[in-house]
Amino acid sequence: MSNRDGFAGGFFAGALVGGLVGGVLGVLVSRRTEESAPSEERLRSSSRPEAKAIRARTRQIKEETIEVARRSLEDKIAQLNDAIDDVRLQLNNVNGTPAASEIERSLPKDS
Repeated sequence: MSNRDGFAGGFFAGALVGGLVGGVLGVLVSRRTEESAPSEERLRSSSRPEAKAIRARTRQIKEETIEVARRSLEDKIAQLNDAIDDVRLQLNNVNGTPAASEIERSLPKDS
């Protein structure tokens, strides 16, 4: 019983200390990232050739990333369609309904 008596107090103290430490670390990390990363507003307002090159490269990277994601999704969709077709054939065979290819083979052929 003595282990359970101090559990609630220890739990809340740990949550409080953990929340404070996490909050302080979050503030420090966000300040460091803001200082080290160039501001997007500064890049937009700047007319220097370096800023234009950075904007162009950023746009190109975004477009490439979107294209890679699109291709990946198309591949996954094709895999899912194949899996659905396989399951549909298996279910048709289990239910006793012949598959379409079996029906075509059983029909008399016109000579």
